[in-house]
Amino acid sequence: MELFQMTRREMADLLLALKGWGPQTPAAFLQKVWVKKNGGNPARSFASAVMPPIFTKILKKNTDDFGFSLNEIVALGSQIENTNFTLTAIQNWVKRDIKEMIVAPEKGKKYSIEQMALLFLVEDLKTALDFDSIRKLLKLIVNDPEDEHDDLINPVQLYATYSQLFEELNTMREAENFPFGSHKHMIAAMESMITKKAEEMISEYIPPNDPKKEAIRNTIVIATLSVFTAYFQMLARRYLTATIFLQKM
Repeated sequence: MELFQMTRREMADLLLALKGWGPQTPAAFLQKVWVKKNGGNPARSFASAVMPPIFTKILKKNTDDFGFSLNEIVALGSQIENTNFTLTAIQNWVKRDIKEMIVAPEKGKKYSIEQMALLFLVEDLKTALDFDSIRKLLKLIVNDPEDEHDDLINPVQLYATYSQLFEELNTMREAENFPFGSHKHMIAAMESMITKKAEEMISEYIPPNDPKKEAIRNTIVIATLSVFTAYFQMLARRYLTATIFLQKM
């Protein structure tokens, strides 16, 4: 059976729906993504394909109080393309590596959507950053972990912003419209473009004179570059596998 995978943008849209900030309910969004994944035929989608159990759980959850166990967070995170979520790793994060930033589950034994978004962020950041750097960055974002109202930017909004940025840039790359090929300073050009687009995105909801604007923009740039790092590592592993296979023929 083909593994069901969501893009980061799709996962971000699901998180926004779970928060009630999206144009659709979580159930409507999941149904749309599921049908799209299975060829656009609703009857075929639900009759011939098995929906991931975590989706079924979300469809049954109380929409007024979404909370997720670590097992559910791992299950949902594993649906994101090019990620490597394991329960052991996330347990280490919340008990040791980023304990002071995630703190205790906010909903009894369940973690909030914001806490889940932070864990998704850590999964992306760890490709490029060590945990000491990740802790410093998270401390800047969440400030006081016990008070979500003083966050530099809501973690769900942060995840949605850099996920959208990554998808836009990746779409340009796939369309062979990535404007770096003939540039003699390719890395500098890529950095400049990501920074410019991040600036444009946050300008929609952050005033130009807001002192925290630069920190938010830089965090989005860091997360986007980290996702690209993971993407290129995946490509390198794919080529290595192909090369080894060819050598054995």
